[in-house]
Amino acid sequence: MTVLKFITLAIAIVLVFSFVVMLLWNWLIPAIFDGPRINFPQALGLLALSKVLLGFGRGGWGGGSRKRSWKKKFESKWDSMSPEEKEKFKHSYMGRCQKHRQGKRLETA
Repeated sequence: MTVLKFITLAIAIVLVFSFVVMLLWNWLIPAIFDGPRINFPQALGLLALSKVLLGFGRGGWGGGSRKRSWKKKFESKWDSMSPEEKEKFKHSYMGRCQKHRQGKRLETA
């Protein structure tokens, strides 16, 4: 029963968002850009297209959760490193950063 409620709620949310997209489009686009008006199925398609292009959920392309998981992986790896390994990593990282900065200076000079 809860699955049916969830599906019904999800469909209702999509329909409401599509209606809002249609209202905003028809209010703004013709007035600002002299563009066409759209109907409900076009608004639904526009909403689906925007979700595909801009991503589902927070952070666009779902990047927010990936960034956090990358950070957690790095922190756990960092915590398991010995002090010597941490120093070696710091030096190699700083070497890469300095090479990059020097390359930028040479390009601008």
